[in-house]
Amino acid sequence: MFAETRRFSSPSGALIAYHHQRAEGNARGILLVCHGLIEHSKRYRGFARAMAERGFHVFAHDHRGHGETLAADAPIGRFSERRGDVKTVRDVKAMRDMTVEEYPGLPVLLFGHSMGGLVALNTAISHPEAFQAVAVWNSNFNPGLTGRLAQAVLSIERMLKGSDVPSAILPRATFDAWGRSIPGHRTPFDWLSRDPEEVDRYAADPLCRFPASVSMWSDVLALAFRGSRSALLDDLPRSLPIHLVGGGKDPATRGGRDVLWLSYHLKRLAFGNVTTVIYDDMRHETLNEIDREKAIGDFSGWCDKVFPAA
Repeated sequence: MFAETRRFSSPSGALIAYHHQRAEGNARGILLVCHGLIEHSKRYRGFARAMAERGFHVFAHDHRGHGETLAADAPIGRFSERRGDVKTVRDVKAMRDMTVEEYPGLPVLLFGHSMGGLVALNTAISHPEAFQAVAVWNSNFNPGLTGRLAQAVLSIERMLKGSDVPSAILPRATFDAWGRSIPGHRTPFDWLSRDPEEVDRYAADPLCRFPASVSMWSDVLALAFRGSRSALLDDLPRSLPIHLVGGGKDPATRGGRDVLWLSYHLKRLAFGNVTTVIYDDMRHETLNEIDREKAIGDFSGWCDKVFPAA
């Protein structure tokens, strides 16, 4: 079922490509998945099957500028000509509305990995009434001075060559640097996982091998900074269940330290239902890592507490 590509029209103007795995047995909730930067929703097939077995109707869609989603203002590598971050959030809300129309009366759990975590938390902030829980895995909401420097670099690139061309600097400062940081790395993508089969599968996937534009990088940074702003987080209910996951060997989150920063930041703002797990030996893609069954099992245990089985 998940292999089938479905489509629906978002109010943002995008024709969203998505995949669906129906819950087995009595459904207890809807799980909406937001994928990361320069990947796509089909990569979450195993996760979708595992969570469907645990009673969730799972939906995963391709963001603008990714995968099989189509939009006149969003070719591959660009969210939109303008305000792509806002339109990406609108698409997630549209996905949510479509899923609850198909399965009315069920709570909705919003899940995001990496960039998808940035999108997920921003969507929950913009629509706090729409989601009953949020899971943010392997995301960096603490870009700090490095993020401000990256924004300055992107502004210079935009002035020199425009916003709709690939950034020449950001991939070197992120993906390339993270790849080199892995001791004895076999490929430039070893920072994603210790599982060589998963790394090779990513490297061979044509939907994971495109350059992000200057505007897309700018939108991603905007999501990172906005999602941690205390004034905006005030719109979320303090009892909202939030599940954070990081990898102790993930260079994209400084070995999970940026995940711990978000956990501390939320608790300092009086969020009282935050669960944080750092898997010491894992890298960036927890769901494609060695021992991913352990992470999925732990997540399922958290779901048991938040969404008791019907």
